[in-house]
Amino acid sequence: MDLGLKNRHALVLGASQGLGLGVARALLAEGASVTLSARSLDGLETARAELPDAQRERCDFVAADLADATATERILDAARYDGRHVDILVNNTGGPPTGMPSGVAVAEMGAQYDKMVRPVMELTLALLPAMRAKGWGRIITIASSGVVQPIPHLPISNALRSSLVAFMKTLAGEVAADGVTVNVMAPGRIATARTQSIDNAQAQRSGRSLEDVARDSAATIPAGRYGTVEEFGAVAAFLASVPASYMTGSVIRVDGGAIRAV
Repeated sequence: MDLGLKNRHALVLGASQGLGLGVARALLAEGASVTLSARSLDGLETARAELPDAQRERCDFVAADLADATATERILDAARYDGRHVDILVNNTGGPPTGMPSGVAVAEMGAQYDKMVRPVMELTLALLPAMRAKGWGRIITIASSGVVQPIPHLPISNALRSSLVAFMKTLAGEVAADGVTVNVMAPGRIATARTQSIDNAQAQRSGRSLEDVARDSAATIPAGRYGTVEEFGAVAAFLASVPASYMTGSVIRVDGGAIRAV
């Protein structure tokens, strides 16, 4: 299937590793050009250097920490350099600290909002007018399965990512007739450094080994395993595609069937 992504330009946040890099690679494989953004300059340089030559030519990057108030301006300047248009925006932010709801500090919630929600809304709203004027755009926000079924030890993530789901769902209804789709992806247990960090925190709390925690977690998933970033990236590439033009306002689960509710 031709996804129609040749000559499209994507901006992917959190793209030096994990889910963001997996999505960026999938888009590059379909012929899109991609601007990677993440905090780590070294990570971005490594991610680009490991691409095939033909893809590396269509990939550039900008290092920016979303906790910095000037980050969104720097990202926009890089993505729109020399008159380029961003056709596809992939919102992806790091995860907040783990813990239990009763232990959440209000100040921490506010600090995480400024990292996880504010910059995503700023970038989305800044890039949206040009997409609408062009009559084509894709906005994909990577959230978590916690927005569908709250994860007990991720209360801040559950709350803040859910606020983005509500905003994106509302936005989708406004811009659908302009050829802009707005969707959210809800990853379950995908094999990334973030997932390993969560498993490690659970292992420390329970006094069990990391291997035992990961094995028991995988056993709760109908697929019987964690997903791969390649599988996740493939779904994102389809959502960004021309054939997916009638898909908008949805939360797409990529979780191996882990969420049992309809």
